[in-house]
Amino acid sequence: MDSLQALIIGIVQGLTEFLPVSSTAHVRIVPSLLGWEDPGAAVTAVTQLGTLAAVFIYFWNDWTGLLKAGVLSVTGFSRRHSWTPDFTHQARLAWFIVLGTVPIGVCGLLFKDYIENEWRSLYLIGGALMALAVLLAVAETAARHLRTIRDMTFRDTQWVGLAQALALIPGVSRSGVTLTAGLFIGLTRESAARFSFLLSIPAITASGLLELKDLMENGFGGIGLFNLVLATLAAGVVGYASIAFLIRWLQTRSTLIFIIYRIVIGAVIIGLAYAGIIR
Repeated sequence: MDSLQALIIGIVQGLTEFLPVSSTAHVRIVPSLLGWEDPGAAVTAVTQLGTLAAVFIYFWNDWTGLLKAGVLSVTGFSRRHSWTPDFTHQARLAWFIVLGTVPIGVCGLLFKDYIENEWRSLYLIGGALMALAVLLAVAETAARHLRTIRDMTFRDTQWVGLAQALALIPGVSRSGVTLTAGLFIGLTRESAARFSFLLSIPAITASGLLELKDLMENGFGGIGLFNLVLATLAAGVVGYASIAFLIRWLQTRSTLIFIIYRIVIGAVIIGLAYAGIIR
């Protein structure tokens, strides 16, 4: 992989990581369309560290507040007068996020070989894109849009956490499946997206660092350290813009455009793969 390819992969990763269209699918598809080698699941996971930085920066106040409340809640900070409603909410949400990350962590370890090999099939990716589009459409129809993150219960967060584990299948989309789960439990679109982003932080951190370790032990494979850094930086810059766009979009609009896009691109991928044009 040369520098131009790395830059394009990073841009694609950042652009699609937070939109409900599956970044893994696009990082798998774009090289195929351009006649390049598949960069692999490891490269995808490492470039996600760039998008992780984008989440940290965009939600800096949210994340630092959650981290502080979570730590203080288990370090003797239990004076009754200090447990204000805001502090209680942040402490509960911090631990809900930690526990909600367990399903994807366990499944990621159990199915690591499948994620990196068999599950990168173009037919599976195309099918997953269309399947979640249908599920998202159902969620939009059934959604009440009455609740915010503050209204979420432990059960709600675990439901979304379980849904996030499905994102290990390329084409499903981490943001897409968690947004869908959020709509099903009655969250507003913006609240569902914000919780999706916050919930993604532990999972992206763990998978990115684990794959980075593997790449370092193997000499960075065919990408090289410079190109890996370039792709990660590009993913971070574009990812920040992608977050801002989606938050603004969902404040006043539905996910219909993404539903249509997923169905169209999924059908195109399966068609091109069947015709032998991409593989």
